[in-house]
Amino acid sequence: MGKRHPNLPAWQWKSYPQNHQHPTNLAIHLIAVPLFIIGFLLIVSGVFSLSLLNVVIGVIGVIAGLGLQRHGHSLEAQASEPFADRKDAMSRLLVEQFLTFPRFFLSGGWWRAWRKRHRR
Repeated sequence: MGKRHPNLPAWQWKSYPQNHQHPTNLAIHLIAVPLFIIGFLLIVSGVFSLSLLNVVIGVIGVIAGLGLQRHGHSLEAQASEPFADRKDAMSRLLVEQFLTFPRFFLSGGWWRAWRKRHRR
């Protein structure tokens, strides 16, 4: 069994600004997180409406969103903690997409990190 975080949103939020400082990663997240969310919603919609096309397009969106973010995270000086197992990966990815990144963006964290990009 992998490492578990009793309060995953709080744990993720604590290190989020340090893992999201590179300007390219910040820009990628602006595209990739909404792409993931839309893809996820298309999958759910496709399952309930029995639309194979929505499921396929949704899967492509989710995979593309995660692939872009993986590349963005590889540019960061401080790497994120590796996933312990599949369950850890799924829970952390879902919390980041639906809670932590939107919170980071709406709280002004994204903008603060973006403004600091020239000071490195």
